[in-house]
This record gives sequence, structure tokens and C-alpha cells, in this order.
Amino acid sequence: MLKEFREFISRGNVIDMAVGIIIGAAFGTIVSSLVRDVIMPPIGLALGGVDFTNLFAILKHGSPPGPYATLADAQAASAVTLNYGVFINTIIIFLIVAVAVFLLVFWFNRIRRRFEAAKAPAEPTTKDCPYCFSKIPIKATRCPSCTSQLQTA
Repeated sequence: MLKEFREFISRGNVIDMAVGIIIGAAFGTIVSSLVRDVIMPPIGLALGGVDFTNLFAILKHGSPPGPYATLADAQAASAVTLNYGVFINTIIIFLIVAVAVFLLVFWFNRIRRRFEAAKAPAEPTTKDCPYCFSKIPIKATRCPSCTSQLQTA
């Protein structure tokens, strides 16, 4: 069982997948910061100074009872909150990651198709003579080696 596990873990696909997950997690952190620190402040400003992370509904007041100015204040008072502003940020983060992954796959497929098209086999220009098996031009009607008359298709 240990030997099988070593074989499994040493395969290239598993290592590639692990690297992808690590890079993906780092990318997710960058996108989270992009949304939280760069995208949402101007949107909040355009909507009248709204900070999306502080959009919440109180389900049960804490001690001391509200109103609470920020989500951090409500959580410090042990209030039960519905954090829909954080959820909005998470949706925007997901959409940005989805677009980035789509673009990555799109460009990868485009490059792969170009590479495959370049490697596609060319149309044959020669054929074998059915009598002497020498290579002759594909449009030949007579073999230059054995002078046999060839069937044309």
C-alpha cells in the first residue's frame, strides 16, 4: 500500500495538480484583495459611501444591544448577523476568478489548436507503385521505374 501511494504521489499529474491548487489559492488571495481593496471602495463611493463589508442585518442583538456602526462592532457584541455585504464581495470575487479561468482556458485552447494545426500531417504527394513498390508522384499515370500503366481514380 505504501508503494502504491509513493507511485501515486510521484506521478507528474498529481504534482502538477498540487502546484495548480497552490497557485490557485494564491491567485484567490490576490483576487480577494483586488475586490476588497481596489474594486469595492470606488463602487461603494459611487453608491454614496457604502462599505459592502459593513452591509449586514441583525438577527439577534448582542450585549450591548445595537445599533452597530460596523460589522466588527456587531460581532464584538456577540450579535447574530446576516452578512450580505460580505456575500456580495464573495460573489464578485467568484466572478472575477471565473472570468480569469475562462480566459486562461480560452487562450490555452487557442494556442493548442494552432500548435495542432501546425503539426497536422500534410496531404501526401507520393504513392507506391502497385507493381514495383517504388515511390511515384500521386498524379502519375505510369510508373517511371517499371513503366507500368497505373489505374487512375
